[in-house]
Amino acid sequence: MITRRRTLAIFLAAAVTAVPPAMAQTAQRIQLAQLEEMFANMRARTKWNVDGPMLWGYFFFDPDEEKLQRVATELDASGYCVVGIQQVSGRRLFRLHVERIEAHTPASLHARNTEFYALAEKQGVASYDGMDVGPAPTAAKTP
Repeated sequence: MITRRRTLAIFLAAAVTAVPPAMAQTAQRIQLAQLEEMFANMRARTKWNVDGPMLWGYFFFDPDEEKLQRVATELDASGYCVVGIQQVSGRRLFRLHVERIEAHTPASLHARNTEFYALAEKQGVASYDGMDVGPAPTAAKTP
């Protein structure tokens, strides 16, 4: 089964070089041109309405779970759903996953990424690692 994160990884594979989370803040950030390519790939390779509301997931990493909890609290207050904070398997590193249904263009997603890079820096978090995307869940149909 292909997950949202795997799908996004396929779309970004040619455009974004993977960076170890602890080094991501000093590494090259996701650029607007890479997001434009990602959106073009989603349009070409999926049946998703990429111009409408989608389920966007965002990821932060740090070895200090408490720092991530502060970020989670701030994002929760801003309307994001906190999926959870989990330890990365085999490492002394934690991952915060938040998500929200929203519509993005490459430019608006670039602005969101810029906000999250700044939030990670402000909170002293090792990295904002990027996003994943999938179709927004549909409301259950009533008979």
